[in-house]
Amino acid sequence: MSAGVFSTPRPVPGRLVPALAAGGALLLALPIFVVASFPLEGWLLATVLWLGGLGLSLLLTRLRPETGNLAPAGVLAISMTFRAVAVMLVLVAATVSDARLGLSALLLYAFAYSLELALSLAAYFGGPTRA
Repeated sequence: MSAGVFSTPRPVPGRLVPALAAGGALLLALPIFVVASFPLEGWLLATVLWLGGLGLSLLLTRLRPETGNLAPAGVLAISMTFRAVAVMLVLVAATVSDARLGLSALLLYAFAYSLELALSLAAYFGGPTRA
């Protein structure tokens, strides 16, 4: 892989396919949680956290940084950091209160988030470059 892959500008790809794939994975995990006797509250917690993060992300994508105004870029960066910290705090609190619930929610959330991220990166780096 050449260093030019990371320095070549590309248009931002659509987010629909990665979001649908992660949402589908969450839905497919529900029967697995039932059959394996995992806590359904863990599935619900992971799903609500993922949907909340997706909603916040969609809201924040409307704050596009402008060339002359750097304030939206700072708000976007702080908000995305807050999203990660908020999810982490909720998952840690859930794990402290009930280890089985917290661990199941953590693993499912991490899987859905990683799937969405991997598909987003594949779409970005596999897409056309800007001239």
